[in-house]
Amino acid sequence: MNKPSNIQSASCADAPVLKERGQREVFCGLTGIIWLHRKMQDAFFLVVGSRTCAHLLQSAAGVMIFAEPRFGTAILEEKDLAGMADAHQELDREVARLLSRRPDIRQLFLVGSCPSEVIKLDLQRAAERLTEEHAPHVRVLNYSGSGIETTFTQGEDACLASMVPGLPQTDARELLLVGALPDVVEDQAISLLSDMGIGPIRVLPAARADGAPGIGDNTVYALLQPFLGDTDAELAKRGAKAIRAPFPFGEEGTTAWLKAIADEFGVDEATFDRVTAAPRARARKAISQAAEVLRGKSVFFFPDSQLEIPLARFLTRECGMEAIEVGAPYIHMGLVRPDLELMPAGPTISEGQDVDLQLDRARAARPDLTVCGLGLANPLEAEGLTTKWAIELVFTPVHFYEQAGDLAGLFSRPVRRKEMLAV
Repeated sequence: MNKPSNIQSASCADAPVLKERGQREVFCGLTGIIWLHRKMQDAFFLVVGSRTCAHLLQSAAGVMIFAEPRFGTAILEEKDLAGMADAHQELDREVARLLSRRPDIRQLFLVGSCPSEVIKLDLQRAAERLTEEHAPHVRVLNYSGSGIETTFTQGEDACLASMVPGLPQTDARELLLVGALPDVVEDQAISLLSDMGIGPIRVLPAARADGAPGIGDNTVYALLQPFLGDTDAELAKRGAKAIRAPFPFGEEGTTAWLKAIADEFGVDEATFDRVTAAPRARARKAISQAAEVLRGKSVFFFPDSQLEIPLARFLTRECGMEAIEVGAPYIHMGLVRPDLELMPAGPTISEGQDVDLQLDRARAARPDLTVCGLGLANPLEAEGLTTKWAIELVFTPVHFYEQAGDLAGLFSRPVRRKEMLAV
């Protein structure tokens, strides 16, 4: 473990990073299927895993057993795990049955799990073989959703990264927005950018396979989520140019994100102000009202979603909170540095997790609000700490101006509840 020094710095971008490796408390990458299958209308996610994997997905999705969602599990039985059966042959049969029953599927993702990785099942080879068999109607891709070395938001990153090499080539100068957002939020972003005269605008992931964006040397892309490090690397390999900016959480982050894109496309200041002035004012007012109870309060982030650094920037700069520790499972410095540059020095920035040590630090600090995973929230609440479930910040619309007040409200409600119960 590397311990931070007492070096004083102007911003958190200059601060040393406390790196820990130990017992972790996170969901696995399979969780990303829950929002990806709703976003990609002609895709199907087939998890190659255990009955536990199937139970996790069913429980997390909250889907009735009578519904037919766009995900499922090819169960690895004991004979598969023991090497007594040809798992590849069984997978081929399951895929054939699925595609015959669901002719609407155009993209099929084979999603690896802890069991499939332990037995070294080669899903990449399976995807290549199945693509040859079922092309051109269906393209089969693969990625890992295993929780052995990843946290739950990396499932989306792995999924999008697997798509990039197969996207068509284009020479057109286009803006590509990267990351899965609720349709209403995505529409808001596209509307703001279009009103500035920016376009064509493409999105990854697209709603349907035939709407997949092209990639080339003239493609300019902006990430919507801070956990898309592998996708970012794959886009760079294709020659696309990244726009780096704080992520669009809150009024400040949204404005900075939009301004970086506007500058890239030569939008003048008058046009930018005309398009953003009204929603900026609404966002500032909504944040001010929702965050009244947060001002002067302290916050401690356990590593969970990889949203921690942009959210800490939002809470400290726009909601008046003091960050004690900002922990993230992985820190892609090239992606989150713009947010760190805005955060004043002071909090400990930590990467990775040794949950026992982090619990000790949180208990010693007694923060007014602790942002953590579900597994830690109830025990900490029992100890008198106020908590916020980190996973809710991924499932709830929180990006851009119109959601800025809702984002502040997600943090203020548990603090307000604690104060009301104390009366």
